[in-house]
Amino acid sequence: MAVGLVGRRGGATPPVDRSSKESRKEERVAYAFLLPWFGGLLLLIAIPLLYAIWISLTDAFYLRPGQADFIGLDNFVEIFTDDAQFRKAVEVTVRWILLTTPLFLFTGLILSLLLNQRLRGMNFFRTILYVPAVLSGVAVTVLWINLFNPDLGAINGFLRAAGVADPPQWFRSPDWAMPALAVMGLWGIGGSAVIFLAGLQNIPPHLYEAASIDGAGGWAKFRNITLPMLSPTLFFLTVNAVIDALLVFAQIWVVSGGSKNAGPDDSLLFYMYYVYLESFRDGQYGYGSALAWLLTIAGVLLVAFVFRFEKRFVYYETEGPR
Repeated sequence: MAVGLVGRRGGATPPVDRSSKESRKEERVAYAFLLPWFGGLLLLIAIPLLYAIWISLTDAFYLRPGQADFIGLDNFVEIFTDDAQFRKAVEVTVRWILLTTPLFLFTGLILSLLLNQRLRGMNFFRTILYVPAVLSGVAVTVLWINLFNPDLGAINGFLRAAGVADPPQWFRSPDWAMPALAVMGLWGIGGSAVIFLAGLQNIPPHLYEAASIDGAGGWAKFRNITLPMLSPTLFFLTVNAVIDALLVFAQIWVVSGGSKNAGPDDSLLFYMYYVYLESFRDGQYGYGSALAWLLTIAGVLLVAFVFRFEKRFVYYETEGPR
């Protein structure tokens, strides 16, 4: 408790609140540490985003640097009324989300259940599984392109040896290009498996012990304990999978060689790659910025839609379903 001091004229000086002084000092230190982050956010994200909004309302073209005329919403009107490739890019991206989100989550969950076993040498297998997730996406894509080569690739060589007379053409076929890309994506599933594994190891063992005493079998434990307790992890990975699916680019750039031919019949014309084509291959900076902003808005709405199901399906041990 602060005590007032008596001055020379008999008056009491105000009490000195040392705790508030220290608190203000800590706040200043905290703001000082946050300043570089806010500066980076402003310079690298906020200002470019605002500039992109302005560019999307102009006819900016790479052959006319610094000579962009304001055209209002004309770019957006053209996108929705006179751009067949835009509709194709949306279709391809939606198909990819519907195909890969459940596939990658299910595969990652199965692998994590296998890796959660208490066996000798399991740490080695966990490490081996995770290594592909940290490799260069471009290098991995080049590797898989060679494996999927219809004429000389190891995959078709194995299929021919197994008696398949006419194996798929993979990236040369509009029907097989996306499945081949999905198989390629499974290469990096170790990242999701490790996150699932962390969630599994955080489940209190006493829940399984109590279930065993009650006579619950393996499937009952998985359905009534493992899945509910993993729901926050599953929700987190679902959101990340949706965002990653919207931003597919590097693999398509390697497969197509950076050309405008994004797979046979544009079967791999993902939205992000289409933004690249319009912005940098064709130099339509204004049009490309409009496309990018539509992707941003769609991503926010899609993630918000996923979040609507959080209270219904996500379970927290201390709170129950939210």
